[in-house]
Amino acid sequence: MSAFVAEIIGTFLLILLGGGVVANVVLEKTKSNDLGWMVITTAWGFAVFVGVSVAGPYSGAHLNPAVTIGLAVAEKFEWNLVLGYIIAQFIGAMLGSFLVWVMYRDHFKVTADGELKKAVFCTAPAIRNYSSNLISEIIGCFVLVFVVLYFTDANLNDVDNRQIPIGLGSLGALPVAILVWGIGLSLGGTTGYAINPARDLGPRIVHAILPIKNKVSSDWSYAWVPIIGPIIGAVAAALLSIFLTTL
Repeated sequence: MSAFVAEIIGTFLLILLGGGVVANVVLEKTKSNDLGWMVITTAWGFAVFVGVSVAGPYSGAHLNPAVTIGLAVAEKFEWNLVLGYIIAQFIGAMLGSFLVWVMYRDHFKVTADGELKKAVFCTAPAIRNYSSNLISEIIGCFVLVFVVLYFTDANLNDVDNRQIPIGLGSLGALPVAILVWGIGLSLGGTTGYAINPARDLGPRIVHAILPIKNKVSSDWSYAWVPIIGPIIGAVAAALLSIFLTTL
């Protein structure tokens, strides 16, 4: 599997499962209707685990343009691959959100609240204050990328005390999943913690295109926040990491 295809599939699974749990919680007459924020944040962590597990061996499982840019700024990823990764991530995110709509189409029909329907696709602030919302997305993605930059592969020491990389297989995705879960629980209450431009903009475009009954605006006046904020946070995390290596 090529890295490009892996990023499509990994991001597709991330949004299919992440958007799927939002649909399951907020749409009418589902089995998990109104279970709340804890279920959503936990399931998003699981969604990250699945996406990273599948894509990790082939692409490094960025699944997020901000992560890709942050790693490139930190000189841990080649700049000539950045655009291809970002395109793949957007393709995967759009496909994932479309399939969520297909699966829950009957529940979209019986749900009257257009804002709840939109929430399946993209984020919105709890209190609309663009400067505060931007700061929230910057901080959330800063934590994501900064911590990711300090993840290391598992190693064993041989009899001569030399390190032997042994890897963690699918369990290597677990730290990232726990990190995203923690960000959601602690920092996600202000904006819904997009912390990923593809995760928000790709499904937002799909929401705008799909023939959803009683659809509200896709809120393009806010759409720039979960794009610019995560990128600023990722770049800041990369620059701080570079600075700390010089100390």
